[in-house]
Amino acid sequence: MPLEGEYAPSPWDLVADQVRQYEESGGTEGTLLEGAPCVILTTRGRSTGKLRKSALMRVEHNGTYAVVASMGGAPDHPKWYLNLVANPEVTLQDGADVYDLRARTASQDEKAEWWPRATEVWPPYDEYVKRTTRDIPLVLLEPI
Repeated sequence: MPLEGEYAPSPWDLVADQVRQYEESGGTEGTLLEGAPCVILTTRGRSTGKLRKSALMRVEHNGTYAVVASMGGAPDHPKWYLNLVANPEVTLQDGADVYDLRARTASQDEKAEWWPRATEVWPPYDEYVKRTTRDIPLVLLEPI
């Protein structure tokens, strides 16, 4: 069952508009993020308990999804990542399909396996690594 609760749209209009378009169309519109396929990840806010939604690059392999907490190589982790660390049960919409998943940060070995899949979808991830001193987490989203 998808996460339930009060939804707090992103303060970034671009993100809020894309999430709205994606969801209102049943996953047939708003499915590209800067030209690459994307999914909508719903997390529960670690402070407010409100639902937060993010459009993220779609990285999938054999039924498991991965998301990259890059934030363009910024020095801090994105808030959605901090939320799922605190509350690992998430909902993911991939087109018309909606999944209840559990998130966990990949081990270094898993990250090494998944990173080429992620950069195949979004090559700039490699540039983002060079922009920051933090280790950019790769998160695996697995069925509950």
